[in-house]
Amino acid sequence: MPALVESSGPTESPWLRILIQCLIWTGSAVVLIAVISLFPAGESGLLSAIFGGGIVVVFFSISLLIGHFIGRKNPTGALSAFAVGYVVKFVGFAALFIILGAPDWLNRLWFFVAALASVVIWQAVEVVVFSRTRQQIFSDSGEPEVKSSNG
Repeated sequence: MPALVESSGPTESPWLRILIQCLIWTGSAVVLIAVISLFPAGESGLLSAIFGGGIVVVFFSISLLIGHFIGRKNPTGALSAFAVGYVVKFVGFAALFIILGAPDWLNRLWFFVAALASVVIWQAVEVVVFSRTRQQIFSDSGEPEVKSSNG
């Protein structure tokens, strides 16, 4: 007689699914903010909102892509890759902004609103989608793992 409940195993490489959901929700919010910014600030508000949200999307997307590609080949090394990637991104983005400075067309208010909303939405979606993944901690076989030593 088959078991009523069968084990499903861990979620295979959840990073790409998390990335897609984050892009959908955050992208929708950025578009909405950009359209709203058109009324009080015109074209500079629109461009600033897209720029602010876009920077956040690129910044966080890099991490999830690192997790996707590194995690498939080396799941235990994904956390280290995240940490190194974060430092490189942080230093790279900071250097880029210091070197380039703020463009003349940038509307600081709409840039800030879109960037802040993007960070909050991205992080919320990331937590919710990740919480629905199955992380395998123990073997589903029901048999204890036996480690043999050759020596």
